[in-house]
Amino acid sequence: MISATSRPPLLLAEHVSHRFVGPDGAVGVLTDITLVLAPGEFVAIVGPSGSGKTTLLRILGGLIRPAEGRVLFDGQPLTRPPADIGFAFQQPTLLPWRTVLQNIMLPLEVRNAPHAEAEAGAREMIELVGLAGFEQAQPAALSGGMQQRVALARALIGSPRLLLLDEPFGALDVILRGELNLELLRLWKARRPTVALVTHDIGEAVFVADRVLALSRRPGRIVANVPIELPRPRTPDLRYTPAAQAYVKRLWQALA
Repeated sequence: MISATSRPPLLLAEHVSHRFVGPDGAVGVLTDITLVLAPGEFVAIVGPSGSGKTTLLRILGGLIRPAEGRVLFDGQPLTRPPADIGFAFQQPTLLPWRTVLQNIMLPLEVRNAPHAEAEAGAREMIELVGLAGFEQAQPAALSGGMQQRVALARALIGSPRLLLLDEPFGALDVILRGELNLELLRLWKARRPTVALVTHDIGEAVFVADRVLALSRRPGRIVANVPIELPRPRTPDLRYTPAAQAYVKRLWQALA
């Protein structure tokens, strides 16, 4: 079993395999994945395109039932997305007719929270992600980076215990992506959810994570489980240190 610590796990996936059925028959996507996510841990998942990273993240969130194996969240079988899991994807998927405030309020509205409670929570998140003054703006008036901040705020508003991020900064330029990496770490420190981040960028994975899991080519299996023993808080120049580069090289070699 791949485990980070001896703490009781928040999420446990055991012998998870998955396949998709198409016109030419079944295609294996994941094979025999076993992993643990501990409370408050930040884990990154890397691998080549088609290795099943996004599928794995959706299984961990209860959006997909695995063909084989099981997932336990807080000790209970995960059969659908619970309120304690937040999601953010590569595209912000904001509702264009709703303002920033209204988009962030949405998860609490879906849970039938009182309007005043949902609005107060959204305003708190707007302050946290640095969007004060844009409460009444609509998504079309925002930059890509600002839209992703809204998406992160929406994912965090319910104080989820597990935050699943699927390439949330993948469509952004390298400078903005670096800035939002720092923003993500700041939000994680402030709220301390367990985080699982899918990324194609090994350097990004090493920079943000406590631990990096590397998936092989399809069907994806875990070929490396690398604890990242770099100091926190992480600063931009840490990316270029010999220690960080050694982790990047180790993960590249595992994926070769």
